[in-house]
Amino acid sequence: MTTDIATAQSTNDMSDATDGVNTEGEGTQFLTFILDNEAYGVEILRVQEIKGWTPVTRIPNTPEYMQGVLNLRGTIVPIVDMRMRFNLEQIEYTPITVIIVLSVKSENGERVIGLVVDSVSDVIDVSAKNIKATPDFGTTLNTEFISGLATSTEHMVMLLDVDKLLSVDEMTALSQASDLQADSDSSE
Repeated sequence: MTTDIATAQSTNDMSDATDGVNTEGEGTQFLTFILDNEAYGVEILRVQEIKGWTPVTRIPNTPEYMQGVLNLRGTIVPIVDMRMRFNLEQIEYTPITVIIVLSVKSENGERVIGLVVDSVSDVIDVSAKNIKATPDFGTTLNTEFISGLATSTEHMVMLLDVDKLLSVDEMTALSQASDLQADSDSSE
């Protein structure tokens, strides 16, 4: 179950976009997905592929939420279980469990990662005026990876800033794990 979203990407002109939100009031498209019956959204232009769950290669000494790595057409992609990352109850993967392959930017450059989510929901258009600020929960909760909240016809959608989903240290650890696996694959 692989879906090419190039068509959705080509219909979305984001030439004046800033941090995933179009500043001219035009709509920005978000791919929505479900985790524990809650809806989340990621900017569609960051999505490279949607892939059905397949077993991954485990990497020792990585954070628990890192399921392992996947060789995706020659690119070693670290796979992060978003339920574990958000400290949600773990469930068995089902036929609708998917991996969303995203392009993220960090201090180390651009990187491809995969997010394991319960299911993919929809592609929605959200105008900048319909994005509400993230509530302030004080310093006890880190919500910097939530860029805002949007209301769709059915529910509230938490819009994620994919560049802030993982800290610099976590991205470095994932990068090292991917490089280790790539070196291992090339020596075989």
